[in-house]
Amino acid sequence: MKVLVINSGSSSLKYQLYDMEDESVMAKGRVERIGMESSILSHEVENKPEIREVSEILDHTTAVRKVLDMLTHRDFGVLGSIREIQAVGHRVVHGGESFGESALVTQEVKLEIRRLFDLAPLHNPAHMTGITAVEANLPDVPQAVVFDTAFHQSMPPTSYLYAIPTVLYRKHKIRRYGFHGTSVDYVVRGAAELLGRPLADLKLVVCHIGNGASCTAVLHGKSYDTSMGMTPLEGLMMGTRSGDLDPAVVPFTINKEDLTLNEVNSMLNKHSGLLAVSGVSSDMREVVQAMNEGNESARLAFEMYAYRIRKYIGAYAAAMNGLDAVVFTAGVGENSDVLRKRVCEGLSFFGLALDEQRNAERSGEPRKITTDDSKVAALVVPTNEELLIARDTYRLVRQS
Repeated sequence: MKVLVINSGSSSLKYQLYDMEDESVMAKGRVERIGMESSILSHEVENKPEIREVSEILDHTTAVRKVLDMLTHRDFGVLGSIREIQAVGHRVVHGGESFGESALVTQEVKLEIRRLFDLAPLHNPAHMTGITAVEANLPDVPQAVVFDTAFHQSMPPTSYLYAIPTVLYRKHKIRRYGFHGTSVDYVVRGAAELLGRPLADLKLVVCHIGNGASCTAVLHGKSYDTSMGMTPLEGLMMGTRSGDLDPAVVPFTINKEDLTLNEVNSMLNKHSGLLAVSGVSSDMREVVQAMNEGNESARLAFEMYAYRIRKYIGAYAAAMNGLDAVVFTAGVGENSDVLRKRVCEGLSFFGLALDEQRNAERSGEPRKITTDDSKVAALVVPTNEELLIARDTYRLVRQS
């Protein structure tokens, strides 16, 4: 079965085409600047040079048509006909309490995703646009949706409820939902395989550290707690997001700086985190470079960033009454040996002993970065959310 995986943004669309017989990626790419005259389609097939095409792409329906044209192109394509695509899987950020697992797209599912627009106004509308665009181009092909929040639906009320009037939860579903669940779901399976133990026996903390970052306590294979909340703003310090702060900061800042609520929201989401503290960049690589050159603001930003990750790891180890492994994944988690070292240095009281040579390796493969006699393991497990989406889509379509 050929499965097309799509991640639709407000002005972009990323795609990967899988052959599920061997789970190989046949082609991948992205469309950027949708809605503009100078939209860019980038298309890549293994062992061939990347193709870039600039043209007018005014909506997502046209973007999907362009992708299908490229996939079936005489010179650059990998399909003889679009009829070879037998299913399409979509990443959807927010499934609320309605979706504890992936689902085939139906009218009822679409209505529920629309109902959740208020909880993810920057993401869910764009995902729905992607679903509609595929329907317009591939009307008879089944589609599936895989939710970032679904994995976290196993959290107990002690983890997901906020200590605010319960009427706000009952009426508006204000609660912790968590994100990066698709990534965590994929990564914990790799961690269990690497440790050679059943996932159901393990207590793990997964550190998904990219421009957005979160820690998740995974108890016996299920999410027990996670650092992101009702939105992705809560929790760790991130590239441009503040993470945890006193809620009173919001009204205080509004009053002192004469800002609107939207302006403060933008500040906390887009102008805080590494970018704000370092004064250099939201990119960890550039912050580390500046730190190594003697920039004290960059050093402070790095130390704050690492400290907050350690703090969550310690809290989640206590919540689970134990810890078998810390798992690093996503762009920063997989590639920054400097950050992993700084985080692990503060976990020696667990019996975690980092192997600096293993930590410095860049194999791109799942690996242990602690010594063989370390009581708690530290692992690097590259994430692959697209493959998990393809697997879930394949499973759902075959079962239908």
